[in-house]
Amino acid sequence: MSDFTLLTGADSPEEIFSAGRTAAGQDIRLACSFSVEDVVIIDLLRNHLDKFSVFAIDTGRLPEETYAVADALSAKYGLHIDWYFPQRQAIEALESNKGLFSFKDSLENRKECCALRKVEPLGRALAGADGWMTGMRRSQSVTRNSLEPIEIDQVNGALVKINPLTFWSSEDVWDYARNQHLPLNRLYQQGYPSIGCAPCTRAVAEGESERAGRWWWENPEHRECGLHQR
Repeated sequence: MSDFTLLTGADSPEEIFSAGRTAAGQDIRLACSFSVEDVVIIDLLRNHLDKFSVFAIDTGRLPEETYAVADALSAKYGLHIDWYFPQRQAIEALESNKGLFSFKDSLENRKECCALRKVEPLGRALAGADGWMTGMRRSQSVTRNSLEPIEIDQVNGALVKINPLTFWSSEDVWDYARNQHLPLNRLYQQGYPSIGCAPCTRAVAEGESERAGRWWWENPEHRECGLHQR
């Protein structure tokens, strides 16, 4: 358990956000991938939308359905989304030298692709921030089962990292989303419990883990893109 949790006793999403903002400062930024978790956070904190900003990373390979959620959120909440893109020259060089699907050749190549399309834009998105907020939960995967609600992100300049849904289960998230009739990615209805770049995301079979459809050709312990190094 983190020192922040011991000090605050925060466990509900609203309490975690409040404690995180107190610890971090005024400039909190939500990293939004338009997952059901991110949509739930925006709705839960809809009365506090003036207390954090929202950004998204367009990797150049997002499904059309993801953009539809972005539009729906903007309309529903009057939400301004700051978009960040990979550096053009870096992507041109990668695809010219290694082809369009080098990420499937090795773990090293996949991490290189994620670093260019996601991690580098994240650095720019967080520049000058006091803290950032994510939709991660402990129950999502083996790479996240030790997640704390409030952490120090040493990789990104010792920013305070706030995870309001740390203790929520998948059932908690979906019950809330359905009860509130929130705008959701249509791919969820097609068996995609976790949605990222189109070439790296697939539907999963019944009984598989939530993130089994992400980089499915890799071992489970490797299935992170580098945005959430811990």
